[in-house]
Amino acid sequence: MDFKENLKLYQDIVNNELEKYIIKADCPEKILNNSVEYSLMAGGKRLRPILVMATYRLFKEDYAECLPFAIAIEMIHNFSLIHDDLPEIDNDDFRHGKPTNHKKFNHATALLAGDSLLNQAYIVISEEIFYSIKNEFKDITDNKIRAFNEFTKATDKMILGEYLDTELEGKDISKEMLQYIHENKTGALLKLCAKMGAILANAPEKDIERLSKYADKIGLAFQIKDDILSEEGNSEITGKPVGNDKELGKVTYVAYYGLEGAKQELNRVTNEAIEQLKIYGERAEFLRQLAEYIRDRNK
Repeated sequence: MDFKENLKLYQDIVNNELEKYIIKADCPEKILNNSVEYSLMAGGKRLRPILVMATYRLFKEDYAECLPFAIAIEMIHNFSLIHDDLPEIDNDDFRHGKPTNHKKFNHATALLAGDSLLNQAYIVISEEIFYSIKNEFKDITDNKIRAFNEFTKATDKMILGEYLDTELEGKDISKEMLQYIHENKTGALLKLCAKMGAILANAPEKDIERLSKYADKIGLAFQIKDDILSEEGNSEITGKPVGNDKELGKVTYVAYYGLEGAKQELNRVTNEAIEQLKIYGERAEFLRQLAEYIRDRNK
């Protein structure tokens, strides 16, 4: 099975699982539920849950144990996207080529749909931990509690990164601050995904550390590529306007390094990510290709 087939298989698993959490009942809050579904099922890359599962499968074949955590991280990601698009932050009208949530529904509904996804993620994980405790799966429960702790801290880092990215728009910042923002805003959740996958698979500490470094690098690569696409991407492919970061006065990797310099930086960090995987040989082929996919994507 080649990379695209494997990626599609993972995406189908995630999408099918997410469908189980969509509330379609005819109830007073039906519009809120529709708003949640609109963003959650909008057809994103599902990179974060896939990273949880692929990392887990380096050590264990059956991904069932990590799937609730993978689903929860996708909920957190979509919560962040809904809020990121709001007028107070990036004020975007389109995502995935469709109107953003607040444009499709309204500002208040979008805000609360994001809140709902944030809370639903914690419900999913807490129920999974409760199940393990109830059935006295001690080792599994310990790993899940540790993964949950990492989950809460990474979500907090993402929020602080988003705050700094918004607060420092149009201001001169250092290279160190630029890196700090994106290590938190984008990198924290991606690092969490690999770390959770390894923790839930009961991987040795040295592997948890190694895979965290891998995810650190692909998180940085993801942000650099986003900045490049914002500068020279095709809006019909990316599904969002090109040049928006420049208009908002955001300090991006392109603004700091120049377009060609950002591309060189992208190649460097991608190679550093792949270097962390060499010890795993063919077992990590999908993760290697995933790093290249992030580098080479056009949306």
